[in-house]
Amino acid sequence: MSKPYIPRLAAKYNDEIRATMKEKFAYKNDMQIPKIEKIVLNMGLGEGVGDKKKVEAAINDLELIAGQKVIPTKAKKSIAGFKLRDGMVIGAKVTLRRDRMFEFVDRLVNIALPRVRDFRGLNGKSFDGNGNYAMGLKEHIVFPEIDYDSVDSVLGMDIVVQTSATTDEEAKVLLAEFGFPFRN
Repeated sequence: MSKPYIPRLAAKYNDEIRATMKEKFAYKNDMQIPKIEKIVLNMGLGEGVGDKKKVEAAINDLELIAGQKVIPTKAKKSIAGFKLRDGMVIGAKVTLRRDRMFEFVDRLVNIALPRVRDFRGLNGKSFDGNGNYAMGLKEHIVFPEIDYDSVDSVLGMDIVVQTSATTDEEAKVLLAEFGFPFRN
């Protein structure tokens, strides 16, 4: 009987990161050790609102990046100045948990971030005070799943990492252990 598949970073978390965190913060109980709970990817479409093909292309690209079905976000009310009607698709979002989350973190840290132009590290101040980290990418084409030649418009995306950490310091150490390249 073969062993079940465990993502590389999930195994690293269980074998190394938990022990490092317990030693550094002197947790009395293993359940106190923070972990990444979920990652939310969000892509706003902006000027592509009127063009159905751009909307579909953006949703398909986000599905390729996430590896699962994407939820289109719709306008809640009409705004004439933006040529926006109630119910129009204005973005897309997806929530990653468990194995897909670990696979995404692995691709983000080891493939996508090194491909970002003029990358000098992530801002260490983008925590919300409760141990959650938010970052943005200007180009979604840094992910290996996206074929650069078939993309007609380059879109940005937001990435929010929710952890079970209670403080930003704990969350920053946790994400640094996973390989997030923070600036000094």
